[in-house]
Amino acid sequence: MAITYELIKTCKQTGARVGKVHTPHGSFDTPMFMPVGTLATVKTMSPEELIEMNAQIILANTYHLWLRPGEDIVKEAGGLHKFMNWDRPILTDSGGFQVFSLSKIREIKEEGVHFRHHLSGEKLFFSPETAMQIQNDLGPDIMMVLDECPPYPASYEYMKQSVERTSRWAERSLNAHQRKADQALFGIIQGGEYSDLRKQSAEDLISLDFPGYAIGGLSVGETKDIMNNVLDVTTPLMPSNKPRYLMGVGSPDSLIDGAIRGIDMFDCVLPTRIARNGTCMTSNGRLVVRNAKYARDFRPIDENCTCYACQNYSRAYIRHLINTNEIFGFRLTTYHNLHFLLELMKQVRTAIYEDRLGDFKEAFFEQYGFNKANPRNF
Repeated sequence: MAITYELIKTCKQTGARVGKVHTPHGSFDTPMFMPVGTLATVKTMSPEELIEMNAQIILANTYHLWLRPGEDIVKEAGGLHKFMNWDRPILTDSGGFQVFSLSKIREIKEEGVHFRHHLSGEKLFFSPETAMQIQNDLGPDIMMVLDECPPYPASYEYMKQSVERTSRWAERSLNAHQRKADQALFGIIQGGEYSDLRKQSAEDLISLDFPGYAIGGLSVGETKDIMNNVLDVTTPLMPSNKPRYLMGVGSPDSLIDGAIRGIDMFDCVLPTRIARNGTCMTSNGRLVVRNAKYARDFRPIDENCTCYACQNYSRAYIRHLINTNEIFGFRLTTYHNLHFLLELMKQVRTAIYEDRLGDFKEAFFEQYGFNKANPRNF
């Protein structure tokens, strides 16, 4: 088997778990946040900087790399790891989310999706077999099946058809996967906010015996309570001896809530995207460093942070860089935000080891400013 999951400790207070996922390019601790490197790079960061902040696994995007530079070029380079000089684990998503979110003109058929290139308008076709061939050529350690990403909200009838199609596409993805010995393929559980459809999707996919499972279709506009309810229903259905991945979720509160509900892996563009707007995650909540009130503030972004940006540069300097559109400013805020989330997950793992994750959540939410009046900080 290409990957294995090792359960190390379960938190007596919450049921959250610490583990390790072992891959052909090394192991990573869980629960883990995975920085997103859409085009075979985490925006503004070098691989060496990611290693410095102990990013243990990163993502790349199948759809975007298929269009540019093309999976054939990446394969010729020796695969994604060599192409981007990253020798730790890589996960690629299937490209399904991009096909459904970026193309305004698309037609979903049983064989796949007909759509238009989001840049050139060229007619394209994407199928489970296409997604597998591209990911086999890219060479990540973990690949994702092609699933349909329904809009939110979606009717029960539409979601039921979508779940059934996703299950059929998952089986086709598995059959088309050519490198089972060194690349693991994860199934994706869909079903929106409907508990019975989540259960149906989980049962369908578990019967196919994937080496890991993801929960898709969350963080797409639903409330925080709906997301947690879906996790409460879905996570217990997932095999305890395999990794559990919550796709597209990266706010600090959701990482903690997800870990409490038994999730092992998370990814999101949030920390890098907001960094480019001058928004920083800090131990006291959101800080928009480009704001005028920081023009003469010579403290670090976060006085409790040990990252490179906070150890060396002030809010005033970083504000100046961002407001003059200097790339170094975006690099510093990106470095800080990624370090913040990776450090948060390290603290979550420690709290699980010490059977106090519930207490940790309560203290963190209070300090961070999460409450019913302000349920999301970003």
